[in-house]
Amino acid sequence: MKPNQKPVNPNFSSGPCSKRPGYDVAALDLSTLGRSHRAAPGKAALARACTDTASILGLPSGYRIGIVPASDTGAMEMAMWSLLGPRPVDVCAWESFGSGWLNDIKSQLKLDNVNSLTADYGKLPDLSLTRSDHDIVFTWNGTTSGVKVPNGDWIDERRTGLTICDATSAVFAMDLPWEKLDVATFSWQKVLGGEGGHGMLILSPRAVERLESYTPPWPLPKIFRLTKKQALIEGIFTGATINTPSMLCVADYLDALAWVESEGGVAELINRSQANLAVLENFVATHPWIDFLADSADTRSNTSVCLTVDLNPQQIKTMTSLLDDEQAAFDIGSYRDAPPGLRIWCGATVQRADLEALMPWLEWAYQEARAS
Repeated sequence: MKPNQKPVNPNFSSGPCSKRPGYDVAALDLSTLGRSHRAAPGKAALARACTDTASILGLPSGYRIGIVPASDTGAMEMAMWSLLGPRPVDVCAWESFGSGWLNDIKSQLKLDNVNSLTADYGKLPDLSLTRSDHDIVFTWNGTTSGVKVPNGDWIDERRTGLTICDATSAVFAMDLPWEKLDVATFSWQKVLGGEGGHGMLILSPRAVERLESYTPPWPLPKIFRLTKKQALIEGIFTGATINTPSMLCVADYLDALAWVESEGGVAELINRSQANLAVLENFVATHPWIDFLADSADTRSNTSVCLTVDLNPQQIKTMTSLLDDEQAAFDIGSYRDAPPGLRIWCGATVQRADLEALMPWLEWAYQEARAS
């Protein structure tokens, strides 16, 4: 039987992700729109986006955070092109985005001493094989595989290399050991449901020291340049962005940050995301035709939850199309490079009641697709 109750909010996309509960674009502070981002109000809003983020995340003293172009991809490319080269590099990849960083390091930067630590979708490579005297590049949460790093125990506190972490679907949703991350990147459109096009770059003092003491042998485009005359361009981390940002997107992000504070901070967002994951865990435990792509509960993502379904690829497409047509769930097909299946966002902007309402629809769509 087709279920009677639908999710109030059927937006379960893993990026851009659902807006926060109660979101209203009319409530945004739009006083900076139509003004120069370099005028006092614009610079103040951009600076607040950086300082509020640092405060809410609890970044260690001396860490810098700046707004950079081109989303998380831009922030990661900027970090890799600016910092890599003086040491061997261990690259950990177990899904499409990590594989993309590995390919860029090998094929674009053409570094010689690269150690590839890879694993198939659903698995995590042996992170203990990384070397503390190497630079390490990795994703904290594999958005397209639903596999996350369980903790930072494998990162040596006495390391001499840098850790460069793509944390875009983990920041604000997972407990990150900031003191072990020398570079971390994320984008607004993931965990906080912000707008796209802007990336956030977090640098430790050790990363800044590398930037000021090392000059890459390759040319750097203007939007990648973090130093001038071997000194960090501090303005990037105080609201003077490299290129023109969307002040509407900035207003939207500030609204999301205010919501995080009003709801109890990062710890509460983590709790909500874990509670959302539990809805899917309970469903999987009682339905033998569906399972997690992640082969271990310890590495199971609590944001981009990837699932396998006992159907062929065409039937899975039928299943997701049925859910879309019924407006029960939008955009929950697996990522194009990932194994066929479902991917359901469980970050804190998704309401647990909506996930609970979705579960009977998954059962209905599965049965319909299986019979097709």
